[in-house]
Amino acid sequence: MELSVKRDPSAQGATLGTMSTDGAFECYTLEPTVREVEGQPVSAWKIPNKTAIGRGRYRVTITYSGHFKRDMPLINGVPGFNEVRIHPGNVAANTEACTLVGQAKEANLLYKSKAAFDILFPKIQAAIKAGQEVWYSVV
Repeated sequence: MELSVKRDPSAQGATLGTMSTDGAFECYTLEPTVREVEGQPVSAWKIPNKTAIGRGRYRVTITYSGHFKRDMPLINGVPGFNEVRIHPGNVAANTEACTLVGQAKEANLLYKSKAAFDILFPKIQAAIKAGQEVWYSVV
């Protein structure tokens, strides 16, 4: 399974985008500000808890989240970041580097986030249970 996020330009502390699953529109996304400077190490451009992860392709697994007290999708191997997850949330204050998902959007705001997550998460679970790898790409 391939999850792909296409980001809009960052504005007012947030980055909206769209997520597709195997090429089909899945939901809208919200992340912190994109600060990546190509060719520079993460430490040169990251502001802790206020920076989106860098572009790339990352493996997704499901692990227990102490923060959410339940199993959640984990985006693995992100240089300079730990515990990057896909989860519900509505505004940039709900994420430190994770990707929030929603069914509707407005300037720097997602709506129906839990509903979007409740559709996406079982797809990820089913793919992993079927032995498929799940990948998350930021383009």
